[in-house]
Amino acid sequence: MATVPAFLNPSFLSPKPKPPQPSTTTFSLTKPFLTLLPPPSSSSFRLQRCRLAPKPTSAVLKDHLGRVTKTWSDFTSLNHWVVRDYYRLVNSVNALEPKIQSLSDEQLTARTVEFRRRLRQGETLADIQAEAFAVVREAARRKLGMRHFDVQIIGGAVLHDGSIAEMKTGEGKTLVSTLAAYLNALTGEGVHVVTVNDYLAQRDAEWMGRVHRFLGLSVGLIQRGMTAEERRFNYRCDITYTNNSELGFDYLRDNLAGNSGQLVMRWPKPFHFAIVDEVDSVLIDEGRNPLLISGEASKDAARYPVAAKIAELLVQGLHYNVELKDNSVELTEEGIALAETALETNDLWDENDPWARFVMNALKAKEFYRRDVQYIVRDGKALIINELTGRVEEKRRWSEGIHQAVEAKEGLKIQADSVIVAQITYQSLFKLYPKLSGMTGTAKTEEKEFLKMFQIPVIEVPTNLPNIRKDLPIQAFATARGKWDHVRQEVAYMFRLGRPVLVGTTSVENSEHLSDLLREWNIPHNVLNARPKYAGKEAEIVAQAGQKNAITISTNMAGRGTDIILGGNPKMLAKEIIEDQLLSALSREAPNVEVDGGEISQKVLSKIKVKSSSLALLAKAALMAKYVCKSEGKSWTYQKAKTLILEAVEMSQSINLKDIEKLVDEESEMYPLGPTIALAYLSVLKDCEVHCSCEGYEVKKIGGLHVIGTSLHESRRIDNQLRGRAGRQGDPGSTRFMVSLQDEMFQKFNFDTEWAVRLISKITNDEDVPIEGETIVKQLLALQINVEKYFFGIRKSLVEFDEVLEVQRKHVYDLRQLILTGDSESCSQYILQYMQAVVDEIVFGNVDPLKHPRSWSLGKLLKEFISIAGKLLDDSFAGITKDALLKSLGQLHDSSSIDIDSFYLPNLPKPSNSFRGIRRKNSSLKRWLTICSDDLTPNGRYRATINLLRKYLGDILIASYLNVIEESGYDDAYVKEIERAVLVKTLDCFWRDHLINMNRLSSAVNIRSFGHRNPLEEYKIDGNYFYRKVEYFSRCWQDDVLLVMV
Repeated sequence: MATVPAFLNPSFLSPKPKPPQPSTTTFSLTKPFLTLLPPPSSSSFRLQRCRLAPKPTSAVLKDHLGRVTKTWSDFTSLNHWVVRDYYRLVNSVNALEPKIQSLSDEQLTARTVEFRRRLRQGETLADIQAEAFAVVREAARRKLGMRHFDVQIIGGAVLHDGSIAEMKTGEGKTLVSTLAAYLNALTGEGVHVVTVNDYLAQRDAEWMGRVHRFLGLSVGLIQRGMTAEERRFNYRCDITYTNNSELGFDYLRDNLAGNSGQLVMRWPKPFHFAIVDEVDSVLIDEGRNPLLISGEASKDAARYPVAAKIAELLVQGLHYNVELKDNSVELTEEGIALAETALETNDLWDENDPWARFVMNALKAKEFYRRDVQYIVRDGKALIINELTGRVEEKRRWSEGIHQAVEAKEGLKIQADSVIVAQITYQSLFKLYPKLSGMTGTAKTEEKEFLKMFQIPVIEVPTNLPNIRKDLPIQAFATARGKWDHVRQEVAYMFRLGRPVLVGTTSVENSEHLSDLLREWNIPHNVLNARPKYAGKEAEIVAQAGQKNAITISTNMAGRGTDIILGGNPKMLAKEIIEDQLLSALSREAPNVEVDGGEISQKVLSKIKVKSSSLALLAKAALMAKYVCKSEGKSWTYQKAKTLILEAVEMSQSINLKDIEKLVDEESEMYPLGPTIALAYLSVLKDCEVHCSCEGYEVKKIGGLHVIGTSLHESRRIDNQLRGRAGRQGDPGSTRFMVSLQDEMFQKFNFDTEWAVRLISKITNDEDVPIEGETIVKQLLALQINVEKYFFGIRKSLVEFDEVLEVQRKHVYDLRQLILTGDSESCSQYILQYMQAVVDEIVFGNVDPLKHPRSWSLGKLLKEFISIAGKLLDDSFAGITKDALLKSLGQLHDSSSIDIDSFYLPNLPKPSNSFRGIRRKNSSLKRWLTICSDDLTPNGRYRATINLLRKYLGDILIASYLNVIEESGYDDAYVKEIERAVLVKTLDCFWRDHLINMNRLSSAVNIRSFGHRNPLEEYKIDGNYFYRKVEYFSRCWQDDVLLVMV
């Protein structure tokens, strides 16, 4: 039935006693307190106070029954018994804890050396697991002040076993990763901890890295902009922190390297064990977007602006039709005629003057790619917004001309079209790890997909404290206007209560629309979306979103990485106070709001109570900063000044207080600015901890964080991520989702929402009044599940198609790495194998083991062989005729024995004497054994004759090549490097052409379904055919290049 918002229980409105406050000096940041809301009136608020009534008996019984049902379901689930089994490990770790705590720092660090010694002596990781976990727990307690809970020990064991640990938000997944990372790093083969962005990778490497470094392990970090040398060093560390895109691109770039000196990963075994943070985001959300490395290959940049003008002329419904579900466009007869007239062409699909692709892309850019939703424009460039994370992806570009069409639509400079030179999906990338694990707060809904695609189970790890979050019923609105107005009312109500609110939106456009609505009512708030002025403050905004009165509007950026602590994050708050007081003293440069981010409004909502001792240290640091700038002539940029403060903060966390004070005393005559800032930070941090603790107490009493979702996402999992921001670690909290029948998801998938509109009309005359109830929730969830199935089908299809490429990619990349990292002699062997392979292709195309040689195409065989090797062959071979070859094969077939060391066809030229020496004779003999043992030649009466023909022609070609090399006078090392370069270049050209063909094939093969043929099977058949053909032509091309060079 229709209701007004049912917000909270009665306890939220009753006053609570405040905890005792310490006697302090009030410290207020420099910005003035923002204007609070005017008193509510009927014109500004249409919100009514809900009449509070006790629950009816039926509702109470229903709640009790629900709890009993849930308890029984948990008890009978497989997950319950798996977790119960892990408690045996927990008991072992707990039993070891007193012994480990008694060790000194040196003794604790020495355990790493002992573990490695035991592994070398034959023990397994399972044998030392309990001891290693106990050591890590104690190291974290000493270095981080954080002790692993029992459930976190279970999480570490789940990761070590190669499973996905589902742990709710705030349960300490980052700390859990140290257990499995340390244990698996003991083997010395390298561990990758993969996060979703650079910020989290850097944070975790610095934060959790303290534990690993203390225990004697090396910790590496991969960040955007690093040089190849820096990457190489970091990948060779025991534990390397990186993000998924950097890892994928490093793998692809290594397989485009020109020599072994350009490789950055641990070849020949770059992958050993990975822990993927937010594994559902990486493997599922990003699974629809393969990683691509492209090269420029276009001369048609001028066509895009023309096509954009044509798209403006065409009218949807008249000239073209669109399908939102799969982003497709179809021109009508009228549209084709108008476009051809405007472009003065007779056929849009004319191969000599092709316009169809450009017009179709221009229409797609017009209809499906919206500014501030799919992309933003910055510095004259169209930058993609990841719709799942809300972040800008500067390195990504849409392929197949879409990005150029968007640039033309916006009037930007058209960058060159691209051709794919390397590609891989995240699914294929992470399958390269022999052992893979992951952690996330939301994976159970996708468990079947993880099992089907990766054979990885999902284990739900119990929470340390019970979850008491209240998930309020979904409210459905007929119109978007009604939804946004109701969101504003709910935010205003919560603001008056003092509760922090996080509002999740699906796009930059929606977040800024809601921001405008809140500004109309003078509600102070923060916005977090892909725009640089907001994204620059992402961590700070999210960290303080739990402060009293804090209102945060965010895209999906706020769903990952940083916990929302009720009362605020004291470390972030202390850092902001330090920056607020010292940046003006360190730098005269004004911050660039577009890069460094704007001010955070919530920091003015709290009066920070800072003691006089902290104020004195702040004043000392500011005075010293001014003196250093003035006396030493130092002038820092704004970013450099921020870096200086950050380094001081990191110093305060990595060095104990006494050592910092000692540094200040020892360097007193040298003005120790860094240690002085570190001391000020530690002092302010204590005050902030007191402040945040008191404020957190108040926020909990009034209900905790309230999360509002403004639209259902394409997956229940993403909705659960947003819900999970509230109620961390047993905190109170509540969530509410509000949806409109005009939301994009309903329009995109053509869902019939007329029934809901009619229902609302029957219940109330006001379309802006929401409806809620079990029927609505069931219908909406059913629609959402259908969307999930649709996108699962897309990912499944992508993986199945990529599996065809995966086998080919692995063969090419493995061969490429062997060439780059192998010795010179192995490269020469590959050259000779390729020459023999070219000969085999020629022979097999012209013979039949079941038929007499007289029926073979011997004339064609000789012509093809001479066309390949003609420049190397002497005149005696060039004069061989078809009849001479047939006669020789007949004599060969009738002979009773053959000396393979000096073999040649009777009455035909002998190969030049180039197989001198044991090494070359062995190589020739191995080649003959390979010919005899392979199954390339079908069984038949003349199978042996064919094999001997393959051997003879191979000997002629290879011996002639070796003879020319010797006569050339080139240094042997120089020749080997030339051979290596030719092999690599050949592989790269072959693979690039093959990728182009395969991408065209994947687009075209679906048409065959109209002929009742399976597109996937057709793709496999044609893909393998393409691979064999391109492989053959690449070998021929390689031989041609070598022959030209010699």
